Amino acid sequence: MSAAYLLTLVASLAAMVVLDRRFRLFFWRDARRAAWVLGAGVLFFLAWDLLGIGLGIFYRGETNLMTGLQLAPELPVEELFFLAFLCYLTMNLVQGARLLLTRPARTRPARTRERTE
Repeated sequence: MSAAYLLTLVASLAAMVVLDRRFRLFFWRDARRAAWVLGAGVLFFLAWDLLGIGLGIFYRGETNLMTGLQLAPELPVEELFFLAFLCYLTMNLVQGARLLLTRPARTRPARTRERTE
């Protein structure tokens, strides 16, 4: 048993928090709404996983990188952290793209302005 995968997921989540705070993407834009969206996303994918496990489609692979702790049969604790990371990453990407696409032309680098004019 090892916690390498779990620690990697926690570090990745921490990186999402740093990016979010730096650019005010998700939680730093509206924490209450972000908590609802993130919770709904995690619950949706958790239900998806449980349905797949129940149908025999998903199963827990054997690896030495995981803790071995399970939330339910065939559902490792790392899956919850992965789903949180996946949803947080997606929302940071969506909000980051929105910021890039809606910022005024005068704040873009000079190279970009020259091409569009």
